Amino acid sequence: MVESFIIAFSMYSRIPIPFIEWSERGMKYAFCFFPLIGAVIGLIMNVYVFAAQAAGLGILAFSLLGTAIPLLITGGIHMDGFLDVTDARSSFLSRERKLEILKDPHAGAFAIAGCGVYLLLYTAAFSELGNSAFPAIAGIYVITRSLSGLSVLCFPKARKDGLAATFAKETGSGSPVVKAVLVGWLLAGVLFFLVTAGVFTTLIMMAAAALVFFWYHHMALTEFGGTTGDLAGYFLQTAELAMVAALAVCSHIL
Repeated sequence: MVESFIIAFSMYSRIPIPFIEWSERGMKYAFCFFPLIGAVIGLIMNVYVFAAQAAGLGILAFSLLGTAIPLLITGGIHMDGFLDVTDARSSFLSRERKLEILKDPHAGAFAIAGCGVYLLLYTAAFSELGNSAFPAIAGIYVITRSLSGLSVLCFPKARKDGLAATFAKETGSGSPVVKAVLVGWLLAGVLFFLVTAGVFTTLIMMAAAALVFFWYHHMALTEFGGTTGDLAGYFLQTAELAMVAALAVCSHIL
């Protein structure tokens, strides 16, 4: 399990971690620790908010840094998927050509524009978060990673190679255990919302996550024939934005 923990953190974050050689045994349960990275991000975000408020940081700097912190911790690995999928979907080409675009290491004009719009929307949503949004925001990073991990294990794969297919294959016989752990993380995120934000906000937040998840499933199968690592990252970023926006709305209503 220690090996799986190290693989998860070295793959999906830039948090300093000892280097090890990846093995099939280590990859088998790596997804069990994927939502834990979200919990770490959530903890760091709440420490940041406390420090920023204590320092009297202005709203623009507060929001820009709040947008940047998750990207800095993850190294932008999920945002990379967001850019690739934005490029592919904006091409309006065949399924095969879209999958080829996902493998292209270059970022096109649509990807750059999409990233810019995403960051503007995220910053705007973050700037509207009231005090009631903290510490509840931490649950977002756990839930989005739980759902993203479940999609990799449960959805059909668009191709036989690639990150999603590799992790799903290496999980193999451990899949029921990993799925159960991810569902456990998901329920823990919901419980965290209930305790820190109340029933109404929890319902709105989970509705936002569910809508994006089911749209992602439909989009991935219709346009790509299944999911990939890039599509899982695209979903994670999109769901995170939707949930931050939903939390901002709730913090104004309540």
